[in-house]
Amino acid sequence: MKFLENKIPPPLVAIIIAACMWGLSQFTDNIMLSATVKYSLVFIFVSTGIFFALAGAISFRLAKTTVNPLKPDTASALVTSGIYQFSRNPMYVGFVGFLFAWTSFLGSVWGIGFIAVYIAFIQRFQIFPEERALTKIFNGEFEDYKNQVRPWL
Repeated sequence: MKFLENKIPPPLVAIIIAACMWGLSQFTDNIMLSATVKYSLVFIFVSTGIFFALAGAISFRLAKTTVNPLKPDTASALVTSGIYQFSRNPMYVGFVGFLFAWTSFLGSVWGIGFIAVYIAFIQRFQIFPEERALTKIFNGEFEDYKNQVRPWL
């Protein structure tokens, strides 16, 4: 399945997963949350998603390195500051936040299963190839960073 590595943009994967979550919610029982609880959860998860995604993208821009997840071998700097002190993949954490917001909006507990699918797909077909490329480019420096900072949270 190596042909899927770094081929599908992570935002597109998130959109596909979100569509699957919606489809599933049409055929399964959903939790009826009060509007206050539902929209509070959506707000919290969207805010968290925006924070992580933007903090990651801004850190990349400040380091003047590529934000393109499909071409990790073009990285010109290893970003280890800012949000990257806490997560090696804050932009993907942001997408997970958006998916949690969506499943909260839908009221679908079953949607959490699709979030697990998103995480597994991104880990296998995006993060592993990115980390191979970063190891090749930055060698020991990336290995040290990898040993100090978790991949997600």
